[in-house]
Amino acid sequence: MQADLFRVQMKSLKLQQTQEAGSICINELKNIVITVVAATAVIHGQLTLGMMLAVQYIIGQLNSPVEQLMGFFYSVQDVRISLERINEIHRMDDENGKQGLETSVKEEGRGIDLENVNFKYDPHALKTIIDNVSLNIPKGRVTAIVGASGSGKTTLIKLMLGYYPALGGKITIGGTDVNTLNKKWWRRQCGVVMQDGVIFSESIARNIAVDDNEIDRQRLQKAAEITCIHDYVMGLPLKYNTKIGRDGVGLSQGQKQRILIARTVYKNPDYIFLDEATNLLDANNERMIVEHLDAFYKGKTVVIVAHRLSTVKNAGQIVVLDKGGWLRQAVTKHSHGSAAHTTIS
Repeated sequence: MQADLFRVQMKSLKLQQTQEAGSICINELKNIVITVVAATAVIHGQLTLGMMLAVQYIIGQLNSPVEQLMGFFYSVQDVRISLERINEIHRMDDENGKQGLETSVKEEGRGIDLENVNFKYDPHALKTIIDNVSLNIPKGRVTAIVGASGSGKTTLIKLMLGYYPALGGKITIGGTDVNTLNKKWWRRQCGVVMQDGVIFSESIARNIAVDDNEIDRQRLQKAAEITCIHDYVMGLPLKYNTKIGRDGVGLSQGQKQRILIARTVYKNPDYIFLDEATNLLDANNERMIVEHLDAFYKGKTVVIVAHRLSTVKNAGQIVVLDKGGWLRQAVTKHSHGSAAHTTIS
């Protein structure tokens, strides 16, 4: 996907450069033609030299408007594409608009099962992102998904969260098809830390306790302590009431990640999905946070996507995903109980 995005950006840049070069050529060609015509008129006595200079000056004032007009045409193309995308979104059905959607799953089977799941972002594309994946994520266990960049790890999490419908196969949560679940209810049961998590222009407390109108200060402090950000916050003049700039301006990348993880800890959900949640932390902070989270995970169904072995070494099972299809699985001795055995194809 990154390679495809790079190619699209290169095509866009090439088109922009072509338009700018075309604008310059038109302006220069205009000046040359006018100069030749005016000089010919002066030679034949139809214009004086002063009149020719006046004409050139007046016409020269059009250079800037012509360049602006070409820039306007380029902007119109961007706006048209954006409007088409907005219209696509407006035409989409409300994912919670259907009647009779489930708002619960079976308590005795709160694991996640994927059966022959297939997916690609563009239905007409030849390349399949997720290809015939079958996987069981046991209830109350930690499952780590590892693999090379572009192998479909993040996409797999988005499918489990119901962000996109699978093009083939089935995903069930506790035996209930994710497509029949009320998405708003389902996501309330989940804590999610994605690579592009959002930091709001709000206080630190409000960024952690986004779901609560009344913030539980005890839970807030516990979440901050688990993610090793409490000491930093207490060193600020306004402490938890300190306002954060838009997109986390004023915070380091590691501090942003710790706030995002603290948000999930504060929520205390039954299902947790972490996508490279500690990849920007230094080794010492990562080690302490991973140790704290191991205790927090008990009794919860957890899916971790990571590259570092230190992040997934205590997982109950480790799944290797390669190019969206080929899977290998290993059961480890760290499973908060008995080992979780999984059949993967």
